[in-house]
Amino acid sequence: MQKDIFVETFLFALSSIKKLAQQTAWYGLSNVGGRFLNYLLTFLHVYLFKSAEYGDVSIFYANAALLSILFSYGMETAYFRFVQKEKQPYSVYSTGFFSLFGTSILFTAAILFYRQPLADFMHIENNPEWISWLALIVAADTLAALPFCVLRQQNKPRKYAFIKLVNIFSVIGLQLVFFWLFPIWFNTTVNIGYVFLANLIASIITLLLLSKELLLVSWKFDKKLRNEMIIYALPLIIVGFGGMINETIDRQLILHFFNGTVEQAKSANGIYSANYKLAILIILFIQAFRMGAEPFFFQQAEKEDAPKIYARVMKFFVIVCCLCFLFIVLFLDVWKLLLTTKYPEYAQGILIVPILALSKIFLGIYYNLSIWYKLTDRNKFGAWITIGGVAITVLFNIIFIPQIGYFACAIATLLCYSIMLVASYLLGQKYYPVPYDWKKLLTYISCAVLLFGVHRLFISISTNIWINCALAFLLMGIFATYIISVEKNEFEKIPFLKKIVRPFTF
Repeated sequence: MQKDIFVETFLFALSSIKKLAQQTAWYGLSNVGGRFLNYLLTFLHVYLFKSAEYGDVSIFYANAALLSILFSYGMETAYFRFVQKEKQPYSVYSTGFFSLFGTSILFTAAILFYRQPLADFMHIENNPEWISWLALIVAADTLAALPFCVLRQQNKPRKYAFIKLVNIFSVIGLQLVFFWLFPIWFNTTVNIGYVFLANLIASIITLLLLSKELLLVSWKFDKKLRNEMIIYALPLIIVGFGGMINETIDRQLILHFFNGTVEQAKSANGIYSANYKLAILIILFIQAFRMGAEPFFFQQAEKEDAPKIYARVMKFFVIVCCLCFLFIVLFLDVWKLLLTTKYPEYAQGILIVPILALSKIFLGIYYNLSIWYKLTDRNKFGAWITIGGVAITVLFNIIFIPQIGYFACAIATLLCYSIMLVASYLLGQKYYPVPYDWKKLLTYISCAVLLFGVHRLFISISTNIWINCALAFLLMGIFATYIISVEKNEFEKIPFLKKIVRPFTF
């Protein structure tokens, strides 16, 4: 009898994870697949623009990311939390939307009023209109945030993916028109401002495609509910803002603390940002996973075996992250060629890529671990952990950027997420214990790093890129075979994987 109960529980857990995997696949289509296409624009940008010009692009989007946290102030997570508790979900949606609408107007007006001082601070004093576009982009994306949450809550990942992909293809298509056709039609020069203008138009198109969800907003505003949502989200604002500072503040710090001229600092920023993009595969997988995982984790929270499901999700998450890591670091020579098709200076930062890729695995693990304080309404712990991470990032960069440049940023990122991961795990096991299999998790990560070391050792004596790529595929195959052999029993419970893993018997 106990065995039957165990089997039923295990199969239910697998079915829950399968549902999460299906949703993650759709969110991945839009976030990983779509943004990967957008990521390919990086290679167009580094071909069109020198590193100093690309540094302006990186600063623009770093500030956009920070502003997005300020504009949305944790309302998305608050929506998922309160929509589970309230009997009238549309009341939660309408209240949250009008709150965001009102504050977005205020924030946008403030930015437009101070756009010249802000342009001076970002060293783009000759283009204050970029500040205006920045504010409008963030405002439009903020107004789209809760309609996207509604799609996620209603389990409509296909529509979510469609709209996100339209946004991405709009950005890509408009940039191609601006960069290739406009110079022919209007005899103009290529301007990096077209990057931002394309983004603004795409954000407006996204709002139009969400018109059905926007029409669900009723004219009811529950002030008491809004205050409760903000109180719940307040620590998450610190978490989100601090997390984004950890992700983007290094660009600002390079600009202001690099040991050189403003032009040299912008160049260093461009080199760092272009190579940072190479770690984007892990970042995009994490983003896609979080899209599906956040509502999934809340929905599973009341179930008795929820901690076991979370532990199993963590294991599969780490496996995929390790595969992404290997794909990035084993083909560094290929990415290097793509980055340097016109301007060789971008190759200077290629050695930071493995450090950043590993740090993103730690970031993804931290995101998985952080569910404990959201489920137990102890968001203040997440805030304190994030504040600690911000302190590490800022202090380390301020001290070491003048000495070692953007390498300090990569090391600071790895150090920050490592410490945040450990702190979240220790606190989480106290307030919401989850039986994570750390022995396996650390083994998988160590194997991935070891295979990277083997590959670097080999290419130190081999200059043939084709042989190096062949070895990269072989090492990835070895890792995949090892994972399948270790997890064979669990994979066999998943129908579409059963035939694949059956030959692997060790």
